[in-house]
Amino acid sequence: MNFISTKHFILILSLLCFAFTGLAQTATIKGQITLSTAAPADNVSVTLKNTQIGTVTDAAGNYEIKNLKPGTYVVRVSFVGFGSKEKNITLSAGSEIVENFELISTTEQLADVTVENGKTNKFARRESVVVSKMPLKNIENPQVYTTISAELLKEQVVTNIDDALKNAPGITQLWVSTGRGGDGAGYYSLRGFAVQPTMVNGLPGLTNSSLDPQNIERIEVIKGPSGTLFGSSLISYGGLININTKRPYKYFGGEIAYVAGSYGLNRITADINTSLDADGKIHFRLNSAFHKEDSFQDAGFRKSFFVAPSLSYEVNDRLSFLVNAEILNWEATNPTMLFFDRNAPLRVNDMNQLGYNNKRSYTSNQLSIETPSYNIQGQMFYKLSNSWTSQTVLSRSASKAKGYYSYLYEGSQFLPITEGVTFARYLNYQDNTGQTTDIQQNFIGDFKVFDMRNRIVVGLDYFNRTVTDNSSGYIQNGFVYIGDALDQFNAVLGNTDPTTFVDDSGVLTKSATDALLESAPLNISKTKQEVYSVYASDVLNITPALSVMLSGRIDRFFNYADANQRNPQAQTAFSPKFGVVYQPILDKVSVFANYMDGFTNTAPGADRINGLPVQRVFDPEHAKQFEFGTKLNLLGDKITASLSYFDIRVSDAVYSVLLEDLDPTDGIPGDQVNRQDGEQKNRGFEADIQASPIEGLNLTFGYSYVDSRLTKGDPDFLGKRPESAGPRNLVNLWASYKFTKGTLNGFGAGFGGNYADENRIMNRNVAGTFTLPSYMVLNSSLFYTKEHFTLTVKCDNLTNRATYDGWSTVHPRNMRAVLAGLAYKF
Repeated sequence: MNFISTKHFILILSLLCFAFTGLAQTATIKGQITLSTAAPADNVSVTLKNTQIGTVTDAAGNYEIKNLKPGTYVVRVSFVGFGSKEKNITLSAGSEIVENFELISTTEQLADVTVENGKTNKFARRESVVVSKMPLKNIENPQVYTTISAELLKEQVVTNIDDALKNAPGITQLWVSTGRGGDGAGYYSLRGFAVQPTMVNGLPGLTNSSLDPQNIERIEVIKGPSGTLFGSSLISYGGLININTKRPYKYFGGEIAYVAGSYGLNRITADINTSLDADGKIHFRLNSAFHKEDSFQDAGFRKSFFVAPSLSYEVNDRLSFLVNAEILNWEATNPTMLFFDRNAPLRVNDMNQLGYNNKRSYTSNQLSIETPSYNIQGQMFYKLSNSWTSQTVLSRSASKAKGYYSYLYEGSQFLPITEGVTFARYLNYQDNTGQTTDIQQNFIGDFKVFDMRNRIVVGLDYFNRTVTDNSSGYIQNGFVYIGDALDQFNAVLGNTDPTTFVDDSGVLTKSATDALLESAPLNISKTKQEVYSVYASDVLNITPALSVMLSGRIDRFFNYADANQRNPQAQTAFSPKFGVVYQPILDKVSVFANYMDGFTNTAPGADRINGLPVQRVFDPEHAKQFEFGTKLNLLGDKITASLSYFDIRVSDAVYSVLLEDLDPTDGIPGDQVNRQDGEQKNRGFEADIQASPIEGLNLTFGYSYVDSRLTKGDPDFLGKRPESAGPRNLVNLWASYKFTKGTLNGFGAGFGGNYADENRIMNRNVAGTFTLPSYMVLNSSLFYTKEHFTLTVKCDNLTNRATYDGWSTVHPRNMRAVLAGLAYKF
């Protein structure tokens, strides 16, 4: 190996010293870009004409270009779908010039957050065109939503969607991603209702696995039943989770990063952007990630490869196109899930009585499941006039599950065991494919009638979803015993040597499992759903301080039990929305109230009378929310907050009951009937606060309380808190401070975590109650930024607390983990 000579080393060192000395003689230009929609703009291109120097605006519409030589420049500001602007500036040595620009809108793009004297609260990215399908400031929106920024995720070294969502108040995980077909993505409780992350840029984007956070620009957790603007097929009464993806910008740049951590974590990510033509009209961005990670348990792994290309084309000031795609190849073992028997009294009621060792996975790395998926979206924006813009959208997604899926179901009733709990392992081979197609046409207007401003969206929507399932039936593959009576368990299984094994793990090799599955029948089915929708929403400013929102949607559903049938079951549903906002201090304080509706297209079912099926058709199920609260932008927007009280009532819910429970003299044993008069009440309080009280300090805090009860319906749950409601009280906090001057300039630290109340994951009249304990998990990070490099060290679960989530199940969460990341930005 040839080492550098002393002469060359001194020469290089001298050049570096000269370069650093020269920095003191450079200048800086910075400022803020705003759009004609009155909201700051993200990813706006700011370049110095006839040079290769440039940048893009941050989450608040701010930009900064440093280390410029003194001289005269032409600053050019441009954005896809907006007219460009140019301005001459002259820089002197050591100067710092502030230049702000406003661009006139031809298309509506993502908007963002609050600013104070050029200083950004990077955690508070509050405005969005997705929430209301039109440009609308958060403070004038009668609906509540939480935004999680990419900057926060980067600071926390987030490598999965589950950790990302811990930053939103009122949301907690119910199920980790299982990978199984149809609903293999993670489940979360939002305002007491189960929801999955199914929306990308406000459009359907399905997956059977977890999501990779590499292409996330921000996450929007939109609260409450939002059927009026988003339909019902992919969201819940508690709200929806929308992922806004990164978009191309107008100069060459990007970031390469590597993260290593506990349990064999290795993660490489890339974000590269460039222009493809000399005129600066076509831009391409590529995000990609490779992830490999083992488990803290005795078996388990995850590996994935993710790629997300996006292309923008600004034809002229009136017409532009945006195409983006996300392609994910994911392979993992099943997470450990202990399902309790739902039809017999529980043998244990909490984790201490269960005695589960969370290091045990009861699985094998040979039995994995692959869940490839893709999501492609194309959007066309056309400025019809100064008041109207057309948005045409086509979205296509597909997700697949292929491999081994298993779970553990309490099977103590199958074995004469008097102590401990026995779980039977069930396993099948998944072969499931789902596809969605969504076509939208939106007309977005902003105009005045009798001096009253109207912001309106009128849209048409076609949605199609097809699911093809060729999976095998389930087979049993051994038992798992948890408890202290191993001798009894072994004796029941016929084992004369109690020291032979701790549990009966069955045969968990791929070859042995394949042999067992040969006897399992195939469950072949194909289903399809089509929805035709029309919707409209108008925000009317009666005065600058007082506005009302009136919205409505009509959906026509077609459900096909078999995709080849010609006579589908059809339904029509109407969903209204009303909101009012009053700002006693304009753009600083607002009070709001809303009435919102959500609905579910209930598929046909069958009663069983005298042992024979009787077909039943149901009306759509509805949930109605009333909510009021206040939104704040205080102290020059250094503090932004949302405080609200909500009351959600579900009616017309479908449930089944045994006929003999209603009338012992009617029918025969086993007969059951469906009823559609179930009712549920969820009400609670939420607080969402972001603050940047001093330069360098950023905080985000959330609190939620949810009271939930089934007031009419399934006798097994009647009067109980639903198992999907999650803990009553949730708290999330993250605070970080970064030094911006002095000898510690570039250093920073973050600290925070989550608190969750006890959680009744089984709560039934027959089985009884199983309660997960409350917990507090603390995390911390240290980071240092110098020039193009950022080094971050993060510790999750500082106290190594054993925690669990569940939904009639128990799933162990990750234990303490240390991560280190190095990023190079160019």
